[in-house]
Amino acid sequence: MTRRAVDRRALAAELEGARRRLHELVDSCTDDDFDRPSRGTRWTNEQLLFHMVFGFMVVARLLPLVRLFGRLPGGVGRTYARLLNAGTPMFDVINYYGSCAAALVFNRHRVARRCDRVIAKLQYKLANEPEANFTLAMAFPARWDPFFSAVMTVEDAYRYPVRHFDFHELQLTIRE
Repeated sequence: MTRRAVDRRALAAELEGARRRLHELVDSCTDDDFDRPSRGTRWTNEQLLFHMVFGFMVVARLLPLVRLFGRLPGGVGRTYARLLNAGTPMFDVINYYGSCAAALVFNRHRVARRCDRVIAKLQYKLANEPEANFTLAMAFPARWDPFFSAVMTVEDAYRYPVRHFDFHELQLTIRE
């Protein structure tokens, strides 16, 4: 069976679209907007904006793992994913407080620059990813995030942060 080639241009355009939207969101915010609680989370808009960028940062770190586990026997990855899933309550706490703390550094004045850097890094990796790598897959801790599936390929990992971004963008309460 022949696998279709990954449309790198479309994927790169999705990443760039999210980067531009992040800039638009940050540029449109007043101090009151940044400090306002978001919808459906415990984060402020400023903290949620960082968390949205964090999704891209996570993928930059996950890609080597997907490539590695994609070359190992499937049972190794499934065991690893089960261990991570078992730690979901701890992950949820770290995810929440980590974004709160990180937003103190990557705040309204720095989050857009951080976004630019991490998406540029992902764009570079995407452009240079060997085509064969896109089919490498590993088991994921699907309980950690609604956009993680039980098994994800390198291609799925590249697509994840935009889905995560789009979801959380709807929770922002800017100009309400």
